[in-house]
Amino acid sequence: MAHRIQGTDEEDEFEELGDEQKVAIGKWFLLNAPPGQVLQVAKDVREVLMDGRLYDRAISEAFPEYNVKNMISLEMPDGSGKVLLTKYGQLDSSRFLDPRTASVAIVDHVKQKCTEVRPADDEELPSAYVEGFRFSVDVALMKYVEEAFQGGECSVYCTKGKDLEKSRGEFELTVVISNSSYSPKNFRGGCWQSYGNRCRERDELHSASLEGSITVNAHYFEEGNVQLESSRKFNDTVVLQDGKDAGTLIVNSIEHFESVYLSNLEEQYANLSDRTFKELRRKLPVTRTMFAWDKALQLSLTREITREFSGNRR
Repeated sequence: MAHRIQGTDEEDEFEELGDEQKVAIGKWFLLNAPPGQVLQVAKDVREVLMDGRLYDRAISEAFPEYNVKNMISLEMPDGSGKVLLTKYGQLDSSRFLDPRTASVAIVDHVKQKCTEVRPADDEELPSAYVEGFRFSVDVALMKYVEEAFQGGECSVYCTKGKDLEKSRGEFELTVVISNSSYSPKNFRGGCWQSYGNRCRERDELHSASLEGSITVNAHYFEEGNVQLESSRKFNDTVVLQDGKDAGTLIVNSIEHFESVYLSNLEEQYANLSDRTFKELRRKLPVTRTMFAWDKALQLSLTREITREFSGNRR
């Protein structure tokens, strides 16, 4: 690999890139791979680098970051389900907690495979009191994700105050939803990611604050290459009576924000061709005459007929 520099004799010269620069370029392409296509991008990166040693460095550094950023899910070898690779459950570079099964998954990032599962230690799990709330949210969340996301995965982590043993304390649960779709036959891919943090406050009403975000990425590559990335933050406050109703109230709030966001996206892109693209044009062309959009087809046919007659007369 080389980059071009301006020669002194009006000829371009090429300077070979250093190993660090080549690895950085390879990592950039891998980290920015569209949803579901990092393995295909990795094959192209191998061809570009033309060096097995540099390629191994690039994928060993990029894949762990890519897998966690995109919250991919891997089947656990004991058949107990899938583990989500998220920063909220990450114990170290290759070990991830699955709160639902109270187990720790050891993963191979480059192969994107879970190689081993072990029971989680007591210090890696929340107290029985916090687990009651976490379990309630997890049950309601699984039901919602199953109905709303085809093939979606979800998890609920305790990210603060996991050792709390009684009420009137403060702890934080992080709700994660991840769903991806890749269909090369239809020239498309995409992912939906959302998370929310919920803190139980120290008051008699057990108020809970909910803060989170939704991120959507869509990739279309039929006769072109177009990517859409959109995100939205949300927040809410709910009042809880006990752990039993926590799950329903929290998930209902998340469902509301996601439904509103999805409706806004559908409305926005339904009007893309009819309104947005027109607004990108100047209101009046150089001729200072408004274009008659409703007569566009008629004008096109008129030009074609005129061109045809002109050709025949020659």
